[in-house]
Amino acid sequence: MGKIIVLILLTTFPLITASQISQVDEIAPFSEGLAGVRKGNQWGFIDQEGTLVIDFRDDLVWNENADNATSGVKAIRRPSFKNGRCLVKKEIEEIPVYGFIDTNGELVVPHKFLNVSPFNDGYTTGIIYEKVLQGRNEIKMEVYKYKFHEVVMDTSGKIHEYLVKPENIQMRKSRYELPWLRTKMLSKRLIAVRGNDNLLEIRKLDLR
Repeated sequence: MGKIIVLILLTTFPLITASQISQVDEIAPFSEGLAGVRKGNQWGFIDQEGTLVIDFRDDLVWNENADNATSGVKAIRRPSFKNGRCLVKKEIEEIPVYGFIDTNGELVVPHKFLNVSPFNDGYTTGIIYEKVLQGRNEIKMEVYKYKFHEVVMDTSGKIHEYLVKPENIQMRKSRYELPWLRTKMLSKRLIAVRGNDNLLEIRKLDLR
């Protein structure tokens, strides 16, 4: 009798151990073996077997009205992995900053970018910032200064080149605007840099 019950259960519920994801709003194309799936404002990732390998979360970077004419975070329509890295976002002192997770969903490049492009051939360009304590004012309040650099970084988070120094970035929420990227990787050896005259210069890089 016990064997008959087991057989009935197996034939009646054949998909009971299968991974099922329902009520999904959007599915992104596969990239590097993973595809983003969206429920509301949260995204997760499935593998090619349909298994949810990165759970739904609200910090993945995407823009329903992505601007393909620009670069950086505003150009990202859906989350995806490039060179094993995917962009994530959080707010620090009410300013959105960006980092990267790996295919396990672990943060591997800290949230240090104000704007950044996905990785390509192992490198990316982005604007990092540093908050430096200058001292205290007459009422003993700490006074800080921000430093900004547009850099070339590899997938480990190592900076290889300091390219340009962005200016006029206001780090107060009421005045903050996403800074635009002036650089774009063309290859491991070439990068395009847009000058103040809005013209592009092609520079050689020594990346190893």
